[in-house]
Order: sequence, then C-alpha cells, then structure tokens
Amino acid sequence: MTTSAEKREATLPRGDTALPVTLDRESNVPLAVQLADALRESASSGHLRGGDRLPSTRALADRLGVSRTVTAAAYEQLHAEGWILGKHGSGTYVTTSPPAPRPERRSVVEREEAPSARLALLPGVPWADGLDKAAWRRAWRASADTPPAAYLPRAGLAEYRAAVAEHLLRHRGLDAGPDSVLATGGTTAAVIELAAAVLRPGDLVAVEEPGYQRAVQAFKRAGLRVAPVPIDGEGLRPDLVPGGVRAVYCSPAHQYPMGCRMSASRRVELVERARAHNFLVVEDDYDGELRYDVAPLPLLASLAPDVVVHLGTTSKILTPTLGAGWMVAPPAVTTAVLEHRELTGTRPSPAGQHVLVELARHGDLGRHLRRLRRELSERRSMLVTAFGRAGVPVLGDDAGAHLVVPLPTYEDERERLAAGKRRGILLDGLARHFARTPTAHGVAVGYAGCSREGLADCLATLVELVRPRPR
Repeated sequence: MTTSAEKREATLPRGDTALPVTLDRESNVPLAVQLADALRESASSGHLRGGDRLPSTRALADRLGVSRTVTAAAYEQLHAEGWILGKHGSGTYVTTSPPAPRPERRSVVEREEAPSARLALLPGVPWADGLDKAAWRRAWRASADTPPAAYLPRAGLAEYRAAVAEHLLRHRGLDAGPDSVLATGGTTAAVIELAAAVLRPGDLVAVEEPGYQRAVQAFKRAGLRVAPVPIDGEGLRPDLVPGGVRAVYCSPAHQYPMGCRMSASRRVELVERARAHNFLVVEDDYDGELRYDVAPLPLLASLAPDVVVHLGTTSKILTPTLGAGWMVAPPAVTTAVLEHRELTGTRPSPAGQHVLVELARHGDLGRHLRRLRRELSERRSMLVTAFGRAGVPVLGDDAGAHLVVPLPTYEDERERLAAGKRRGILLDGLARHFARTPTAHGVAVGYAGCSREGLADCLATLVELVRPRPR
C-alpha cells in the first residue's frame, strides 16, 4: 500500500530513455494537476518530443497507483491546451510542436493603460462617469477647507470611521460601530498590512482558485506560503482548506473573477472551521453593494466577528481616486495593525477620507449608490437578454458588475480575447486569475467602466465574439 506521505513514481517509455513522473500525495496540489504539470514540463524541456506516444490512461493509472479519473483529467487538460493529440485506434501522442505559450500575466500598468481600446469591458472597473459632478466638486471644496493637521490618527479620521460604520449598517447590514472600523488605503493595501502585522513569514494562507492575484502576490511577497483552494458554483470549498492555515482569503459577495456568491451553508461551514482550527477569514467584500433579483446573504463578519477580518473599499462603488477603504477586525488584529502603523510610520491618506465624509454628510453617497444599482441592473439585463437570445451561457450575473461567459478550452479563450481586441473591444480572460494550471476557461465581461451607449453599440459585436462555435 502507498501511504499518503509517500511519493509514487512511474517510468514512461520513450525510445531508449526513460522519463520519471512523480506524484506527491502530501501536496495540496490535486494529483491530476501534478500529473499535467509534470508532462507539460517534460514536453517543454524536450524530455518528451513531438510524436512520442504516451501510455493509455488506464496503463498510466496502474503505474502511478492512482484512479483512472486522475490520468484522464490530466490528459483532458493537456489535450485542451494542445500539448497532446489523440489518434483514434492508435493512442495518445505528444504534438509535433508545443502549443503557443500562455501569454504572460499583464502587469497592473498594462491593464490600466489598456482601455485605449474603443471599448474596455474589464471587470473591477467602477462607474466613475456616473458620479454627480456638482456633488464631487462640492465634496472636494469642503474637504479643502479642512485645516492642515499636525498629526494623523493611526486608525483614520474619526468622522470617516463614523461614516463608514453608518454605510456598513445601512448597505451591508454590519453593525460594527465607529470604534471597530480602521481606515485603510484600499483592499490590497489592507491585505499588505495584514500580511506584515498579523501573519509571519512561512505562514500558510489559503486563497481562492481562481482568485484575486494582487492579494496572492501580496501574501507571497510578505514571505507567506499560499495554498490555492478550488471554488465551484457556491464559492470557496471549506472542506478543501488544508490543515495548518493561518488565514483564508475569499470574496464571498461576488467571487472574483468567477462571479459566484458563497452560499449560506458554505459561509457557516467556513467560519465554524475557522473557530475550530484557529485561523482568520479575510472577507474581501468585492461588489458587496451590488446584487440583482436575489436575497442578501449574511456577511461573514456578521456571522463571526471574532474570526473574520472584513475589508471594503470606495474604489468600486465610487472611484479609486479616493484611495480609501476600511477594515473591521477582531480586537487582536486591530491592535496588531495599529502597532505596525506606529512602528513603520504609515497612515492611510486623509484626503480621500475627507471627501467620503462630505459625500456621506450631504446624502450624496447614498444617492449615488441608488443610481449605481439601478444603472448596473439595467446594463446587466441588457447583456443577459442579448446573450440569452443567442444561446450564450453566463455565470455570476446575479450580483456585481461583471459576468462570465464560460468556454471549453484555453484556445477558445485566447481566440476570443484576440478577436475582441481586433474589433476594438477589450475583454478579460480567466486564465490569468489562476495561480496554477487553469482548470476553467472563459471571458469576463465588465459592464460598469464604459458608457451605456458604448455598451449598447457594441452589443451585437460582443454577442458575435462570445457566441458558442459549432464543433
């Protein structure tokens, strides 16, 4: 018998040489993913050459001591990526030339400069054009009248924390109170602070797969180990969170990028596991203020304020110009973050805090949120109706400001992105959101960062781009 701690090696015939493939049952990486990665690396490095015949899925499963499901899943992934080719009645062969490499992850700068296309339909971009210009100017003028401060409070401006507490109570059902709120520079800035102040190098952090890669990179750059955890239609799977984690990062309101909402049962299961195994849950409330035709689900912070760190930002509901966000956390976490700020001299900028306070004071924040929900609901209906008539499946359309069109292979995804770019429409793909080998493919369509007229004008072209192709 092979124990869970053992590694199993198979020798694949390759002419007069041999190629070892090793699977580690102690790893957090699924066996099928390990096998696909090993074969892909062997083909890339030349250990496997074009035309080499691979064992059948059954024969390879016997050699590795795994189920045939594992080998079949690995072969299916490699076939979808173009690394192998099945010949009816003959077997499975390495392709004569490897597929074109996956595009490198676009840098943040490239993504921010990319909207020079005729129309950028990217997720995570706010409806900045919808801000009332008069209210915006009034808020900035009022904030400019604030006298210069000789000292910045570590936790943020008291009036800002009070405004955020009121916002969370009215719009997210979280009764936090101003003393429980910390100002931050935004979600990513808060993740960086948590990684430095609360966690320690070498700690294990679980993240969604696919997920928000800025958070993943923030954890890694702080010296933390990252364990990707698969998601499905109900969000992150708590049962797959590995043992020994110090924190779990997730976006339950509208998962980025897949768009699903974490089910109520999953929310309860996750916080119960956090209490039982003594880890923190970092709740990124991405698109939390936006939902359509569905009942609200309880915030993780409402269910378990003792183990949940709740993060929010003005970047998606207003504009990233403010650079303002918030954190609601257990007292021990709050104390650690404040001590970190004292030691490093860092403080979130007060400028954006002042502006949000003025927007909230005059009711402009609430009015903007009502307009935002109404506008995005209509845009979402426009897209869902057009896609439905064309037989285009969609995911994640009951909340947030983007939806996903699933596609069968990475080649399909890459082709749609390239075709859209040629037509002047910038879309996002799922592949770049995976920390490991992508196991889902598709196109993410954001509908907040453009004008409604631009969205309507490109609708026919967009449907044509993502419409299922006959096989």
